[in-house]
Amino acid sequence: MKDQILTELRRRKEFCSGQALCETFQVTRTAVWKAIQGLKEEGYKIEARQNRGYLLHSDRDALNEKELKAALRETAFFRDILYFQEIDSTNKEAKRRAEQGETGDLLLVADRQSDGRGRKGRSWSSPSGTGIWMSMLLHPAVRPEHASMITLITALAVADGICRVTGLDVGIKWPNDLVLSGKKICGILTEMNTDLEEIAYVVPGIGINVNTESFPEDIGDVATSLKRELGRTVDRLPLIAAIVEELIQALTLFQQTENLEQWKARYEARLVNLGRAVRVLDPRGEFSGIAEGINEQGELNVRREDGTFVCVRSGEVSVRGIYGYV
Repeated sequence: MKDQILTELRRRKEFCSGQALCETFQVTRTAVWKAIQGLKEEGYKIEARQNRGYLLHSDRDALNEKELKAALRETAFFRDILYFQEIDSTNKEAKRRAEQGETGDLLLVADRQSDGRGRKGRSWSSPSGTGIWMSMLLHPAVRPEHASMITLITALAVADGICRVTGLDVGIKWPNDLVLSGKKICGILTEMNTDLEEIAYVVPGIGINVNTESFPEDIGDVATSLKRELGRTVDRLPLIAAIVEELIQALTLFQQTENLEQWKARYEARLVNLGRAVRVLDPRGEFSGIAEGINEQGELNVRREDGTFVCVRSGEVSVRGIYGYV
């Protein structure tokens, strides 16, 4: 019933009375009301107005399993695409499935995360209807020492996807944050299970502030959203589709090359740290210098005050701007 009413509302493109829906489908007003409520719960924006009926607004942001798989119907890279209205964390779910023996590559997308996490175990705010919270479970045929490059490739692919859909010139704060107007718009958390011989699995998690209007007090000064930057709502489904397309192209090529040669120049073109003073928070000792770009392993080249260079690995340290977040 829900699908039939959704199809009718799409066809009409104007207000449709409850009585007309009752007569069309030979059901009661209560059945129509329940179907409408169910569609709203699935993310469809349906306006109900007295004496006029129901109007379906743009449904390109209706995030549910059916619409997600329809938007990604030509994607053959993943064995399955999984949607969760609410979950603790898409990264956690991906790792659970991997530990339970899942050998295929998966894409996991949630409308809300109750326990989203960033690097260093930091909490990641993931409310319903506001962002893109997704993870990939990957089993890449690459050597373990090259797995960390996947974070940088993911960051660039996501930036390219956002640019395609919105036209915004997204910057990258090495290694895993995307920024606009000097504020964080996306974070990437890559987790993996590997040994010296092979990679069991890799899970890149992606959190994008799409239509977020307010942030927790502790991150209000350093976070922004696409809606804030554009001044309008951004439909999530086309954005997910564009990002996934960029990710598939990048990951497929990376498994063939296992180096960053194809991406280094493009990554550095988006690198907001480039040429800037940075503070490296290393467990072995904090130091400052100038970020001079990345090497072919994805490490950040930092020129220290004494003129020596240090290659900084993403899994070991955090990098901050001397005068602020960037």
